[in-house]
Amino acid sequence: MAAASAPIPVTIAPVIILNAPQLAENIGAVARVMANFGLADLRLVNPRDGWPQERAWALASGAEWPLNDAKVFESVEAAIADLQLVFATTARPRELQLPILTPRAGAGELYEASARGVRTGLLFGGERAGLETADIALCQAVVTIPIDPKFRSLNLGQAVAINAYEWRTRVADAPPPVFREHSPTADGAAMLGLFEHLERELDAAGFFHPPDKRPSMVQNLRSALGKARFSQQEVRTMRGVVTALSKGRGRVLAKLAAKKAAEGGEP
Repeated sequence: MAAASAPIPVTIAPVIILNAPQLAENIGAVARVMANFGLADLRLVNPRDGWPQERAWALASGAEWPLNDAKVFESVEAAIADLQLVFATTARPRELQLPILTPRAGAGELYEASARGVRTGLLFGGERAGLETADIALCQAVVTIPIDPKFRSLNLGQAVAINAYEWRTRVADAPPPVFREHSPTADGAAMLGLFEHLERELDAAGFFHPPDKRPSMVQNLRSALGKARFSQQEVRTMRGVVTALSKGRGRVLAKLAAKKAAEGGEP
């Protein structure tokens, strides 16, 4: 008799993160399409009118579970801290050199990552302003919906629906996920720790010059490092490299100071 095959692990669906959503009705519409396509984890970053909002439940048309369990955060960094792969959704061109994906290609990458146990998310901007460059720099790719340039306006609920639909098509018609031993992908908290560690040492070294260029230089560094999609072990290695370099600089400076003091003491 043939041996029984191993059970297929349950795929982890991506988290939906709404940054600074304005209208309760749109949050409710997002919950409704999340329920349509099997998504449940909703996170809100600084909703304009606070949370909870009764109008959101009214617009959800019975899809209450994403709203009931929605989590509120004060920053994008906090909202993605436990996630390992996050894609930003935006239609506007940005100066950051991140991979640009369609919702279909993005869903494919998210599915393959989640099949390996990676915790994933999709980040959406507010209705009026969208996402700031600093928020996009925290993500590993950009998902852009190929809409007609004659009319680029797209409702928040529609944007979530298109991406959620593409995710659902992968789940409904996908082969069993392939697993292998590997170091877990670094989450947002680990990456932020690396970013801040490196930036502190670069500040000490005087790298960020002139000072008014610091924000854009930081964003470019974060974007470049984020594209690498480090594992937890790789983050630890990189932080060790930064520490070694900073200590080495300290030893060099100490030697120079000692040499100067010795030279100053000569007759």
